[in-house]
Amino acid sequence: MNEYYVYIVKCSDSSYYTGVTNNVAKRLAEHNDGIDPFSYTYSRRPVELFYLASFTNPNQAIAFEKQVKGWSRTKKEALGQSDWNRLQSEAACMNNSHHSFYGEDGQQES
Repeated sequence: MNEYYVYIVKCSDSSYYTGVTNNVAKRLAEHNDGIDPFSYTYSRRPVELFYLASFTNPNQAIAFEKQVKGWSRTKKEALGQSDWNRLQSEAACMNNSHHSFYGEDGQQES
């Protein structure tokens, strides 16, 4: 059975890069060797592994990678630090249309 991995690397400028691969060691070496001068990590080397999750279904891995790529920096940090409370807090909807801003009578609270 093949395994697929979603990974986050922390770059030398403290930014994060999220990717998917079936060979983590090879992919990290590629990032650090600077194979593609147009890639995000090329000018931000060296990179170090910050987070890793494994999947047996490649479609699930790709879907999770896309989801994580859309996350904020703080949410990625919470994931990488296994801080589930912070991750949940970061995921909470805080816009004015969220149900938590409405009272029992359905009127928006001020």
